[in-house]
Amino acid sequence: MEKRISLWKLFLTFLKINTFTFGGGYTIVPIIRDEFVEHQQLIDEDEMLDIVALAQSGPGAMAISCSLLTGYRLRGPLGAATCLFASVLPCLVIILSINLAYKQFRENFYVNAALVGISGIISAVLFLTTWRMGKRAMHEDRNFSIVMIIIATFLGMFTDINTAFIILFLGFCGIIVTKLEDHKKEGHRS
Repeated sequence: MEKRISLWKLFLTFLKINTFTFGGGYTIVPIIRDEFVEHQQLIDEDEMLDIVALAQSGPGAMAISCSLLTGYRLRGPLGAATCLFASVLPCLVIILSINLAYKQFRENFYVNAALVGISGIISAVLFLTTWRMGKRAMHEDRNFSIVMIIIATFLGMFTDINTAFIILFLGFCGIIVTKLEDHKKEGHRS
């Protein structure tokens, strides 16, 4: 029997994750992975990779998309709505609080110093997450994955092409290559 999480526990988990995760959308990925793949074992590694791929390819904030898709995977539409609300609530409270005390925060040495320190940590977390997930993604067709990484890096760094178009283009390339490989395998069977 598959393990199941209650909507209340899902809400509290995502409220905690989104309250204490700083640095933008991609920093939430390792936290969600650790919680639901390693700790609670409700999602396997491949499902997490699929959630991240879908979240990246859709519009909107990465943290919100990952939360929504994880909730959907675990509890369907109600889980998606629960995780969405739990993800937005801390942001809303924090932004409203900062707005009320903006002048004090803007000029506070300690707040600025903490943000500089956090940015270094975020870079390390993003690197480690990319490394882990990249190794996992490359297990099926290593050469194709390496070519896609090189193309994505080149297009992202050296052109002004919108990231969404790069993702769509590379997704289309992946579909074509997969279809060609499937067709080739079927040809060998007959």
